[in-house]
Amino acid sequence: MDFSESDEHRLIRESVRKLCSDFPDEYWERKDALGEFPQDFFEAIASAGWLGIAMPEQYGGAGKGIQEAAILLEEVAASGAAMNGATPLHLSIFGMHPVVKHGSEALRATYLPRVSRGDMHVAFGVTEPNAGTDTTSIETTAKRDGDHYVVRGRKVWTTKALESERVLLLVRTTPRDEVQRKTDGLTLLLAELQRPEVSISAIPKLGRNAVRTCEVVYNDLRVAVTDRVGEEGEGFRYLLDGLNAERILIAAEALGIGRAALRRAVSYANERVIFGRPIGKNQGIAFPLAQARTQFDAAELMIRKAAWLIDNNLPCGAEANMAKYLAAEAGFFAADAAVQTHGGFGYAREYHVERYWREARLMKLAPISQEMILNFVSEHVLGLPRSY
Repeated sequence: MDFSESDEHRLIRESVRKLCSDFPDEYWERKDALGEFPQDFFEAIASAGWLGIAMPEQYGGAGKGIQEAAILLEEVAASGAAMNGATPLHLSIFGMHPVVKHGSEALRATYLPRVSRGDMHVAFGVTEPNAGTDTTSIETTAKRDGDHYVVRGRKVWTTKALESERVLLLVRTTPRDEVQRKTDGLTLLLAELQRPEVSISAIPKLGRNAVRTCEVVYNDLRVAVTDRVGEEGEGFRYLLDGLNAERILIAAEALGIGRAALRRAVSYANERVIFGRPIGKNQGIAFPLAQARTQFDAAELMIRKAAWLIDNNLPCGAEANMAKYLAAEAGFFAADAAVQTHGGFGYAREYHVERYWREARLMKLAPISQEMILNFVSEHVLGLPRSY
């Protein structure tokens, strides 16, 4: 085993950290308070070439792996950007994975270079009000009409829909009662979003307010068959291909939030003097922060292992799920400890830790809940009966 960081990975980490230093906590606090998309940050990241870090070189990317993408997103989140900064990048890096792997050559050549350059935002449309985690129960349909599909239905939690030109959209092309397996008959389309047939409305939410998440209604939207990803009816399988990568990237972002929160908490614990001594001298303050560091250092090891496995084309389902679980728990614990360390000021926006807390809480829910990860581990690692 070799636990040393390579020169290339260290250079990625240092370069991203330097770029992010131009966007301090005050920038992210302002964007979050206004609900304003961080376009200038996005453009800075795109101009530096980071959006294409995991994109094939023939489409304008750097051709790197999930290990490198995870470092990028961890450092963005750790800079204080948290999810407001990481999410727009995450969607461009992970969201197009099914197109990279299964899209036609024409589809890849048309859209991947634009995503790599940052001049095309993309969203991800899977979740529905009546389906939730039960993806095979989605009700959005796409009926073939000549060389187009006609899409009708409703999606929720479509992040960045207001800014995005296209959405990777999961639809049902064959009714559920006409397929042998419930996972059959689902199709992925790279559909246009900014159309009269599409209604987009932001969902008011607890945190990550600079990057809005939306309800999207599709009312007979026509999508060209040439904008289909892969074969009709195979969309669910294509979706699964990218889930392990997504788990790892989300875990890296949670780790970054934990680092940002702990950095502020330690600084405050050293500087804040009560009863004639820094509050960090008190074990009631010091121990939760030490526990936070211990927890997310352990989570980091699982992230690194899972990313190495996936980049080496080895099975990593258990590791990717465990990495997401451990990092989400560790990141939120660190953010909560940071709020507690600041006392009443932890509730004040000027100290930023309440923003980290709000954004870290999301990681225990999205893109999959902690409970569903434990279901996976129970069934596929421990060999227990399926619970759902």
